[in-house]
Amino acid sequence: MKNRERRPGAAKATPSGGKAKISSRPPRAAEGEKRAPAKQQVNRREDVRAAPPKSVPEEAPARPLKERTGARPAERVPVILETPGAGDFHLIDSGNQLKLEQYGPYRIVRPEGQALWRPSLPAHHWEKVDAVFTGDVDEEGAGRWRFPREALGETWPLQLLDVDFHGRFTSFRHVGVFPEQIVHWSWMKAEIEAARRPLKVLNLFGYTGVASLIAARAGAEVTHVDASKKAIGWGRENQSLSRLDRAPIRWICEDAMKFILREERRGNRYDIILTDPPKFGRGPNGEVWHLFDHLPLMLDICRELLTPEARGLVLTAYSIRASFYSIHELMRETMRGRGGVVESGELVIRESGLSGKETGRALSTSLFSRWVPK
Repeated sequence: MKNRERRPGAAKATPSGGKAKISSRPPRAAEGEKRAPAKQQVNRREDVRAAPPKSVPEEAPARPLKERTGARPAERVPVILETPGAGDFHLIDSGNQLKLEQYGPYRIVRPEGQALWRPSLPAHHWEKVDAVFTGDVDEEGAGRWRFPREALGETWPLQLLDVDFHGRFTSFRHVGVFPEQIVHWSWMKAEIEAARRPLKVLNLFGYTGVASLIAARAGAEVTHVDASKKAIGWGRENQSLSRLDRAPIRWICEDAMKFILREERRGNRYDIILTDPPKFGRGPNGEVWHLFDHLPLMLDICRELLTPEARGLVLTAYSIRASFYSIHELMRETMRGRGGVVESGELVIRESGLSGKETGRALSTSLFSRWVPK
């Protein structure tokens, strides 16, 4: 769903029709702060982003899919879950395949292939920003940040849903949080707070841990799994920043499929499972992940990991050329005989202008499918 047509390093058109300048000099860190070399900056899934080489043979299935019987769950489609902005984030404007966002004190411009329209705001609002991502507009490609006003440090503080964490200018245009997920996190938070017991949450492909911290803050016991050591380290930093050092969070650096297979054998179960897999991936030991090949088995195992009183299984799929119906019907087949409802559609962010209180266009960000017991 993302634009993959531009070459790495190609100049990106600005809203005013000109070309964005690309600085060859890396930005300086703020006083007293060390800046990591570009190659050490954290990608969303730095260790699991590359497509598997053709020379790598396909691995045999870890276990066969279980044959599911019984009625498929009821369905609610299409469902559009909308994030108008929350905490330190809101989408100001979008257009010309770019988006203008507010993250705490900073206004930033990043590529967005789905913003096919023209920006609503005049060009000078897009030019007076703190950071612009330039270079490869492909979500899997590396680029660099340009700082039009002054050099900024690598990290800065942010807050969402009562959780503090670090934003970070990474070389893969991500900043450490995917705010469209706020709708899932708010749902999860409400489920945990309404429960009469501590719920167990499994966060697969957990990235920097914002969802894990929100769950822990609400009272859940959390298991966070990601294949990137740097993402795990970032998550632990966020845990300290949120003053949740004593919260029951297990940080697991491991291939997600290997982890859930072991959990299934051990009989461990969870009340809520969040899974946000990439298109292509590699585990820490070179394990190969391909979304369309491995997603059915992953969901099948996740079903086995749900407790009898489970509150939900959430799947988000970014950057794939597919209809939400593809993952919707897969989720319904996976949950045959379990009852409940599968609701699927898209996650969107609504523009809210300079003030953060206006109502603008909806920008689609990803597909999702969510099973809930009722």
